[in-house]
Amino acid sequence: MIKITPPSGTANSSHHLHPRNRHQGHYDFARLTPLDAELAMLVSTNTHQKTPQQSQQQTHQQTTIDFTNPVAVKALNRALLKDYYGIQEWDIPAHNLCPPIPGRADYLHYLADLLASGNAGKIPKGSAVQVLDIGVGASCIYPLIGNKEYGWHFIGTDINPESINNAQIILEANPAIKPAIQLRLQTSANAIFKGVINDDDWFDLSLCNPPFHSSVNEASAGTQRKWENLGKEWVNTAPVKSARSSTPPLLNFGGHDAELWCPGGELAFIQRMIKESAQIPTRCFWFSSLVSKSANLPGIYAALKQAGVHDSKTIAMVQGQKQSRFVAWTFLNTSQQTAWRKLRWSKA
Repeated sequence: MIKITPPSGTANSSHHLHPRNRHQGHYDFARLTPLDAELAMLVSTNTHQKTPQQSQQQTHQQTTIDFTNPVAVKALNRALLKDYYGIQEWDIPAHNLCPPIPGRADYLHYLADLLASGNAGKIPKGSAVQVLDIGVGASCIYPLIGNKEYGWHFIGTDINPESINNAQIILEANPAIKPAIQLRLQTSANAIFKGVINDDDWFDLSLCNPPFHSSVNEASAGTQRKWENLGKEWVNTAPVKSARSSTPPLLNFGGHDAELWCPGGELAFIQRMIKESAQIPTRCFWFSSLVSKSANLPGIYAALKQAGVHDSKTIAMVQGQKQSRFVAWTFLNTSQQTAWRKLRWSKA
């Protein structure tokens, strides 16, 4: 029987991160700036009006960074990873997507809850849990956080050799975590799982942050809207041209073409992922993918039904004013899920 669970509202009643997320509230720059010299040079102080309920004083000062500056965001990430997760020498090329650490951590924590929901409320931890990260990126962000939080082991795949090489450099700088993360290059532009999964691979989870635009022009327009929403003047400052187009991709917020767009955009990518997952239905307990556009959900649900999944869940997440979600699906029936838990999670 196919059971598809539609979204049931927000992940929580307030605009907060997952309760286990380490990045609650404002960034503590007094704590972070000593960890990164570049970040220390990029912080500034803003003066804001206070409400009468907050204080008799009319203004207060808040230390922050320019979040439209990818250099500042990268420095902040570097300090966060060092402070909260013990990651050393983290860096990414200037043209790569710079991930927001709190949001990436949220995805992992809700995936942990998904595993726990079928394991008597207990989160499986340790090296027994194997996770596949489709599109690991130069930042290697999900494996780094996921291993530190839950001890999970990861295989990260990417179609970009430069991203794989940079992620490997990060692992070499962190020998304690290196054995828990393996990187594999996807050599086929037309494949997601095929070619990167070996015969002896079994995954408790797969995760993905898919490219969300359908073309380089759409990606550029999206970046322009971000700048205009922030009251900034929009300027195309991309240093390189796209491999798929003579039009330079827009990199103000970071990200090269494979990270930002693919033919058909997010919906087509996830539909293809679902179709391919049906070819390896028992190799992974829960497949999953972030979905940035809620308008894509009906098309995703249709693909899940056509693929014959046993169960599917839509998990909503809230990060400040931003609402996001991921869809997870499994082909395992009830007896197969029970056998999987006994075999793989009994000691996890």
